[in-house]
Amino acid sequence: MTSRLDEYNYIFFIGVAGTGMSAIAQYLAGIGKQVSGSDRYFLPGTYNETKEKLEAAGIQCFLQNGEGITPETNLVVVSTAVEDTVPEVQKARSMSIPILKRSELLALIATSKKTIAVGGTSGKSTTSAMLFDILEKAGMHPSIISGAGLTSIIREGKIGNAKVGTGEWLVIEADESDGSIVQYEPEVGLLLNIDKDHQEIDELMEIFGKFKNNTRGLFMVNQANLLARQLSKDVVHDFSADPLHDAGYMAINFQQQGLEISFTVRDTRFEMNTVGKHNMENALAAIAVANQLGVSLQTCAEALKNYEGIYRRHQVLGKKNGVYVIDDYAHNPVKCAASIAACQHIAPKVVAWFQPHGYGPTRFLKDDFIHEISAVLRPGDEIWMSEIFYAGGTAVKDISANDLIVKIKENGKNAFFVEDRKQFLEQVRPHLSNDCVLLLMGARDPGLEAFGKQVWESL
Repeated sequence: MTSRLDEYNYIFFIGVAGTGMSAIAQYLAGIGKQVSGSDRYFLPGTYNETKEKLEAAGIQCFLQNGEGITPETNLVVVSTAVEDTVPEVQKARSMSIPILKRSELLALIATSKKTIAVGGTSGKSTTSAMLFDILEKAGMHPSIISGAGLTSIIREGKIGNAKVGTGEWLVIEADESDGSIVQYEPEVGLLLNIDKDHQEIDELMEIFGKFKNNTRGLFMVNQANLLARQLSKDVVHDFSADPLHDAGYMAINFQQQGLEISFTVRDTRFEMNTVGKHNMENALAAIAVANQLGVSLQTCAEALKNYEGIYRRHQVLGKKNGVYVIDDYAHNPVKCAASIAACQHIAPKVVAWFQPHGYGPTRFLKDDFIHEISAVLRPGDEIWMSEIFYAGGTAVKDISANDLIVKIKENGKNAFFVEDRKQFLEQVRPHLSNDCVLLLMGARDPGLEAFGKQVWESL
């Protein structure tokens, strides 16, 4: 199999509507490739917004029945969610068409540009978006392949998770959850944090260690994160928002007022329309990289002042009847706790709802969820959970979200289980005060966006 991107001109994506797949498909269409794809969510006679936007980007979409793969097709791309038994995979094999995983193709794309790979167990999408905005402001015309839609690109009528720029730099998310991060050899490697997520800590340290060794140029880590700082190459290039752990780029004087934060980096004041110390850390990481690439701190500040956020990353849906509704992608224990903590600066009461995803991940992280959420909740705050999202497969359903709720309740916290999320708003309504935040958290479930909108509209 060839390893050169320019030899693949007719590329077909199986599962093209997925966030990671659609981003790469749009990028390839943007550089002149003939791109097409199918998805199980493309149903006859049914409107699909993602399909419409892909087709507007020049990507032909098909039902998942094999008709889209033709003798002209010279590469088929699959994600980890696509099984070998899918008819299109079988057809590609019968026609001897090369098949690449999404991560393998992204690694191939990364060799064609100067690449900044953003790694870590949380914050990758947000940091990538912030960095893209800074480089754009600096006139460097970057490209981006992201795991979430940037509001600034969505406003152009696009999905928002990819853009082809005329400049030399490409910003990508480097995913550790499937180990694909070890395939990249970026010019700049950025490590935000290492916290328990889908893998054990020893496994994560090994994966991120390979990421460090594969980085060809600048490697920058968060000195405030216990495990990340163990992989530091040079503290002068690193960043930290913790005064106890010094680094070349320090963020100090953090303040949050309502939905705005401010902080200082090397005597330059930053103001942003976002919330939480974790977003200050994300911004600091982007600032550090951009500054190392020659962008002034003042330009960074001007770019971030106009930062519009990204889809379902602490996205404020609005305020109604005294209640802020915020939709967030948080899905691991540390991220959920950080999201709740960020909301505590907005209002005196936070009512958080969380839908865990996957029986295996929930079982693996059960104790961590119980500990982190119990620790962050104030006496008046509440956590609600609905049943675990099941994406299919052969998972053993031997755990319930209610198992977490029972333990959090035993820790003296206000915790509630509502099995079917359709019943959530009705049950939670009496718990909402005139000055509170309703925080919705969860990942992987494609129905969460619609759920958030429904909650907001019905409030």
